[in-house]
Amino acid sequence: MEIIIESPCRASTIIQYGIKNWPIWESEPSIFQWSYTKKETCLIIQGEAEIKTNNDIYKIKSGDLVKFPIGLECTWEISKALKKHYRLGD
Repeated sequence: MEIIIESPCRASTIIQYGIKNWPIWESEPSIFQWSYTKKETCLIIQGEAEIKTNNDIYKIKSGDLVKFPIGLECTWEISKALKKHYRLGD
């Protein structure tokens, strides 16, 4: 399973999908395990994190559009307070 990162996210994508109207999630620096029971698409508004899967390490930062597949199990390591717009499902 692969995480897809568009870096940086194009302004046209943000407008086309109404990303600025999606809910916001925030977290202080932390480390935690996560399993995706639904597909998630998110736009990182601020902060930085590493997402570790069994096979890869992905670095995400402000301005990135990130897509997590359903069934992904990973470890989040947030190094700078993170804030993101997110959408679950398709």
